[in-house]
Amino acid sequence: MTQRTARAFVVVRPGVGEVRGVPVAEPGPDDVLVRTLHSGVSRGTETLVFRGEVPEDQRERMRAPFQRGDLPGPVAYGYLNVGVVEAGPDELLGRTVFCLHPHQTSYVVPASAVVPVPDGVPARRAVLAGAVETAVNALWDAAPLVGDRVTVVGGGMVGCSVTRLLARIPGVDVTLVDVDKERAAVAEALGARFATPGDAEGERDLVVHASATSAGLQTSVDLLADEGTVLELSWYGDREVTVGLGGAFHSRRLRIVASQVGAVAPARRARRSTSDRLALALTLLRDDAFDTLLTGRSPFEELPDVMAALSAGSPALCHTIDYQEA
Repeated sequence: MTQRTARAFVVVRPGVGEVRGVPVAEPGPDDVLVRTLHSGVSRGTETLVFRGEVPEDQRERMRAPFQRGDLPGPVAYGYLNVGVVEAGPDELLGRTVFCLHPHQTSYVVPASAVVPVPDGVPARRAVLAGAVETAVNALWDAAPLVGDRVTVVGGGMVGCSVTRLLARIPGVDVTLVDVDKERAAVAEALGARFATPGDAEGERDLVVHASATSAGLQTSVDLLADEGTVLELSWYGDREVTVGLGGAFHSRRLRIVASQVGAVAPARRARRSTSDRLALALTLLRDDAFDTLLTGRSPFEELPDVMAALSAGSPALCHTIDYQEA
């Protein structure tokens, strides 16, 4: 029998990626064979991986579910994949599904590892499921209330996903803060106000920080009202972060709380699984406003150059990869 193969994006070593052939197992009775339609680059984490900036003591913790190889490389890393089931259980055959799989033209995984994309969610938009799932978990952690004054600092893919979910909560006053003034149009499309760090309004009940910069974290703290909370979504890799905790930080009883999508938020952990959370994220993607986060697209074979450009600072929210011709 001829060995089934696929094409996969691999970080060969820090700063260098290539597309190479990889073997694909024959699907078993409880597996699915998926042909990829689109994948998305999770810019924050994947560019850290591409640059080799994942701390050695965090490499195991930050493994992607279907990662092939080990950090810093060679490694196939990624987790925003949408494709069509070409072999598997009858109820999934022919369905468009989301999977936490790296960038690869086709792959075999357990059927339990894929989640059907709901009707009304275009396949390309569905690659945002990972970011929206992170946003769902963040709001489970933060638990904003009707009428809260909330600011999101950092207008990347995750920050914008949080912004859109906040904007749908009745009575919440939400502002997106970013150093890039071009994010103003994005904020408007998401139903939020926009401000640069120097113009942002203070006295906020909650600030969600997603810029992965020391300056952004400091801005977040500075915008809080007394007894307010910064929810920290950023992952900094091996970079040191400084923030001023002197002055009135202590007397004002301010808080900085980390939120990470690797586990369901404690407030929901007893009643929701990670699968439940991902299915909810996909349902929320019926909202057309999320299309404003899809800011670029490239064919699969160009992914090494795309990743290098994004890692060097090329502007993008979610850059999607198309596989129809791969």
